Amino acid sequence: MGVLGVASKICFALIVIQLSAQQTNAAIPSKTRIAINKANQKGPYVGIVIPNLFELNPLLKHSDYKARSLNIDVSGRRFRFGAIAGQKVILVVSGLGMANAAITTQLLLTIFNVEGLLHYGIAGNANPSLNIGDVVIPQSWSHTALWNWQRYGQGREDELPLEANGDYTREIGYIKFADYTVNVSHSSSYDNLFNNIWYQPEEVFPVDGTPEERQHIFWIPVDPLYYNLSQNLEGLKLEDCVNSTTCLTTTPKVVRVERGTSASIYLDNAAYRGFLYEKFNVSPVEMESAAVALISYQQKIPFIVIRALSDLAGGGSADSNEADTFINLAANNSVAVAVEFVKQFSTATLAAY
Repeated sequence: MGVLGVASKICFALIVIQLSAQQTNAAIPSKTRIAINKANQKGPYVGIVIPNLFELNPLLKHSDYKARSLNIDVSGRRFRFGAIAGQKVILVVSGLGMANAAITTQLLLTIFNVEGLLHYGIAGNANPSLNIGDVVIPQSWSHTALWNWQRYGQGREDELPLEANGDYTREIGYIKFADYTVNVSHSSSYDNLFNNIWYQPEEVFPVDGTPEERQHIFWIPVDPLYYNLSQNLEGLKLEDCVNSTTCLTTTPKVVRVERGTSASIYLDNAAYRGFLYEKFNVSPVEMESAAVALISYQQKIPFIVIRALSDLAGGGSADSNEADTFINLAANNSVAVAVEFVKQFSTATLAAY
């Protein structure tokens, strides 16, 4: 092959490489990449992931939040830059459910210079000792909608499909549908074709692990330093009235609790609420926090979750879900506690230096 032939092949290879690079970067326009780089130079930031606009808006209006004129839009998400008590923050709305929360959190941590993460919002309450309006800060989170659904006729002594491979386990426990059958006498034998659902841990691939070598986790712990810092929030005064005629019957409080759980399911069922509390000792039940926790855990970013209780997840006596009445009050209380946490974080950071 002549020199020109070799040169033409090299030129063609360079063109292919250049086109591949352009295609790789096509998801983020060059103007946006420049804005990201400039923003990151002014970091690090505390990332704040918020499920919905009704939970974001009270923060935008809060007197301690100072917005910057910078918003960066990436992959359908808007990242808002600002500060709380001098602490630089990035706010982003994830949208409803586990998938949205995971995608948004991964984008935030991959693209921006984030040193820690805060997730806040409203939740249902599974804990009988807590009340609507209370704000809870769990020490760990789980995703309770990753299941192995056992075929009818098999029980707790029967090995699950692929259990021998390490894909599934019976260690965490199960729910037996027949235990929730109604309109039968205690002396009669009854069963349910839905049989049993076994709860499963998540497969995780931490950044400091070996790629493609999975690990498993069910309870994801929040950052211990953040959790200790949150103790200073207990005793914070919270809103207790929706308006002049509608108020809570108990004074809302900030409570640190053992566990919370998430699933892409809006829970408004007393029986399942009771099961989750009795089986797993969870307090808040909602739809995003475990996803935020799983991503933060794998990326080794310290995180904490703050959730205000807007309803009893089906456990109340009202004909309708209590969130219809108390959703805005709960959102305001979650924001109040989130802001105070960032203030504590900012003070602790300054003290460390």
